[in-house]
Amino acid sequence: MARKLSMRQAINEAMHQEMERDESVIVMGEDIMGGLGVDWLEGDAWGGTQGTTKGLGPRFGRDRVMDTPISESAFIGAAIGASTTGMRAIVELMYVDFLGVCFDQIFNQAAKFRYMFGGKAECPVVIRTQIGGGFSAAAQHSQCLYPIFTHIPGLKCVVPSNAYDAKGLLIEAIRDNSPVVFFEHKKLYDAEAEVPEESYTLPFGEAGILREGGDVTIVALARMAHMAMEAAEILAAEGIECEIVDPRTTSPMDEDTILESVENTGRLVVVDESYPRCSMGADISSLVAERAFDSLKAPIRKVAPPHTPVPFSPPLEAAYIPDAERIVDAVRAVARHGA
Repeated sequence: MARKLSMRQAINEAMHQEMERDESVIVMGEDIMGGLGVDWLEGDAWGGTQGTTKGLGPRFGRDRVMDTPISESAFIGAAIGASTTGMRAIVELMYVDFLGVCFDQIFNQAAKFRYMFGGKAECPVVIRTQIGGGFSAAAQHSQCLYPIFTHIPGLKCVVPSNAYDAKGLLIEAIRDNSPVVFFEHKKLYDAEAEVPEESYTLPFGEAGILREGGDVTIVALARMAHMAMEAAEILAAEGIECEIVDPRTTSPMDEDTILESVENTGRLVVVDESYPRCSMGADISSLVAERAFDSLKAPIRKVAPPHTPVPFSPPLEAAYIPDAERIVDAVRAVARHGA
């Protein structure tokens, strides 16, 4: 029977295997070694807010697994600096919402080193960070801000939707010589999938086809890929077969797979948990409108939250985040158009 891991376990295993393989890989972040020395932890640390670094401290020690002060500008900058001088730092920006504290180090420094130094400088840093709502963590801890990073040339952006992809993409990220921002949805940490024990990589810029179908293309990221799969099951019972494309990485993005799917189905629904203005949903819609317009049989539909901060109230947050019902309604609308 195939082994199943949660996304939390898959991320942990990817870091563990890469630290075993390469002594230049280090891990930095707030509270990743926190609690070490507390009696009930028996020599291990909690492993950050989600437990993703648990077990790394006892195995690799404080020289390679480093707690940092609550100063993102300091420790993100330190990780970037270390990664330009021979290390491969994995640094945890606890929540993507805190990007404002350290964004200059990321988009004005790390992203531009190779370009500004004529290809002679490399910065193999991986910035792991949490995205998404669903826990009533309010407007400052619930955003999906991957479009901001995707906008910046020189950064690679990874948005996995499952444990198998998370392990393969994280190992690929650690080995990459460019700065990579790795976005982990909080609601997916406990989601399980079959994950091989051995080390493996998944290439950036290659989308996954989660479900094949000939009627409507749904492009969905992270948790929204699961919402799309749920919607597709409902729609299949009505005779509407959806093809679900998970981009996996937003920069580079697999444009060819998206375009080929739309050319086959003639209809597109894009599901995106990020804000609707200047979003990945808008970007993918623009791509298809520019390069596959003649294939479209219906207007493109986007399923996204309203352009407001993420609510704290559980009922309001539930209404805010796209769900299967909204995806079903959007697919029905495009499927009926021109049928």
